[in-house]
Amino acid sequence: MRFKYSITSTTQNEFDSLPRIPLILRRGERSIETLGLVDSGATVNVLPYEIGLQLGAIWDTRKAIIQLTGNLSNLQAMALSATAQIGDFASTELVFAWVSSPNAPLILEFDVCFYRSKSEFEVKPKS
Repeated sequence: MRFKYSITSTTQNEFDSLPRIPLILRRGERSIETLGLVDSGATVNVLPYEIGLQLGAIWDTRKAIIQLTGNLSNLQAMALSATAQIGDFASTELVFAWVSSPNAPLILEFDVCFYRSKSEFEVKPKS
């Protein structure tokens, strides 16, 4: 399934566009429509703090034992699962590192092909 690169603000131009994918996350009776950044180098899915709260999750510092790397290495994270609906793909259960920061991006780990010259990318569920 192919998607266009996108921006998140009208103050950005095409050089600021990134591979973001629209999705619906569900947890219990709650759901949220959001955008996730497709990161071909990610080793885990990352969920921002506010989205976890909107899905009804409760932060428990005692369960925040996931050690992240890179730009997120200084943040606490705990495991959280949610069902994701992306385009025409079948809904699937995703496990996230739910981070204790509202500024963290929603990062999705996919098999992906980038077509930067066309400002497009193609994703496939991980096999």
